[in-house]
Amino acid sequence: MESLKKNRDFQIVYKKGKSYANRYLVMYLLENKLNKNRIGISVSKKVGNSVVRHRIKRLIKESCRLKDRNFAQGYDIIIIARTTAKEKSYQQIESAITHLAKLHHIIVDPAEKK
Repeated sequence: MESLKKNRDFQIVYKKGKSYANRYLVMYLLENKLNKNRIGISVSKKVGNSVVRHRIKRLIKESCRLKDRNFAQGYDIIIIARTTAKEKSYQQIESAITHLAKLHHIIVDPAEKK
């Protein structure tokens, strides 16, 4: 899984992508015509200080890294943390990501891939 870094890439996904949200996160999704997923994570200053923001980014990044093999490939994904994500555990963040991936229909059963 690669990172989305350029502001231009983020803007394209925001404008053309489809979004779903739950209590803790917002997920934007756009097909990228590549054979891999690229992920961008955004955590606003409203969420907390740099320590809190970085912790949430790490939780999201790790959850996505472990779930990547269950995701359909070929998408740009942006995950935005809401202020309610501030005090949440890894399990809560992971379940929020899984929920949004199911709404976007990008979860693939690993048994089907083989």
